[in-house]
Amino acid sequence: MPPPSTPASPPRSLTAPPGAAAARRTLATACLAHALHDGYTDLLYVLLPLWQAEFALSYAAVGVLRALYAGTMAGFQVPASLWAERVGGRALLVGGTALAALGYLLAGASMGLAMLIAALFLGGLGSSVQHPLASSLVSRAYEGARARAALGTFNFSGDVGKMLLPALTAVLLAAMPWRPAAGVLAVLGLAVTAALALFLPRDGRAERLVNTDAGVGEKVAPASDAARPQASRGFWILFSIGVLDSATRMGFLTFLPFLLRAKGAGLPTVGLALTLVFAGGATGKFVCGFLGTRLGVLATVFLTEGLTAASIFALLPLPLAGALALLPLVGVALNGTSSVLYGTVPELVPAQRHERAFGIFYTGTIGAGALSPVIYGAFSDALGLSRMMMLVAALVLLTLPLAWLLRPALSDAQAPAS
Repeated sequence: MPPPSTPASPPRSLTAPPGAAAARRTLATACLAHALHDGYTDLLYVLLPLWQAEFALSYAAVGVLRALYAGTMAGFQVPASLWAERVGGRALLVGGTALAALGYLLAGASMGLAMLIAALFLGGLGSSVQHPLASSLVSRAYEGARARAALGTFNFSGDVGKMLLPALTAVLLAAMPWRPAAGVLAVLGLAVTAALALFLPRDGRAERLVNTDAGVGEKVAPASDAARPQASRGFWILFSIGVLDSATRMGFLTFLPFLLRAKGAGLPTVGLALTLVFAGGATGKFVCGFLGTRLGVLATVFLTEGLTAASIFALLPLPLAGALALLPLVGVALNGTSSVLYGTVPELVPAQRHERAFGIFYTGTIGAGALSPVIYGAFSDALGLSRMMMLVAALVLLTLPLAWLLRPALSDAQAPAS
């Protein structure tokens, strides 16, 4: 059943107070939450080798630990959005951030694997609220082109967290064992929680107006599925590309620290390496967003996914110094595709279904990223780490024929309405 037309008063979970000052505060605090939660998710890559050594884990078990956090985060995104309609997006975002911090506090206090597993579940549950709620608050605090610019800033803030928190974790681990380091990270999360509670504007009830060429506040007639017959098929092809891309990215990042350790890297070097990858990823999102506009989706996907496969193959035989030099380029390729894919979703889905489509797309891609470390971990145990990385590089090339199949839907979406 298609979703109902836009109500006169949007749910309070999805509104932000009007006014420029409130909009800026909403954006700033949402960016702070995004940086923390994305940093919390990706600093696990630094901790996984330590957990493997302490608990005598196989590569498959390491993948399960990574999947537990990301899978919980992916699986509870849609329920979090529905629950926010009852309790408010602001309250749930603050509460979820506190829960994620408590997850790291519990990990630091854990005395065995079972308690660590519970901590990872708790942290993933807390982080599940961030993407749908923070992005919705930002999108409703701004209008038109300003909303796109604000969401671009919001997306970039997540990459800032991915760069800073793994590097901070590596520094902490050089000075103390991992348990007290996890406690310090939990305190940081609780400080961010307090900042959100203090500075995030309270949910408003103001109606969101839509900017159009004809004027402000006019209702925009959504495009029908009949007007774009390839739209539904095109969305699912795009979804499949996103799933493969996310599975490659998360599988590679989970086992990159182990590859670097085999090349002789210590913990500070692993932290530096991840920072280089995420810095390249932030650059890739910016550059590939520009390339997607200039070259088109098809050409950009071919370029980034082909470069991803080539750079992973090139990384394997290099010594540590050469691998570190290559990692920023790997990051550009790994993250570049995602910015093009997310930006293409609205072209393939009618306007009244954007939120549903983004919910499906986020859940599928993050879910694939959660599952892939388990699968690739099992391959690592059976084939060895280097051969598994070769498999990752080969499988990402499956996105290329899928991108070719996307052409009719993109042409149909860009055609003028009759």
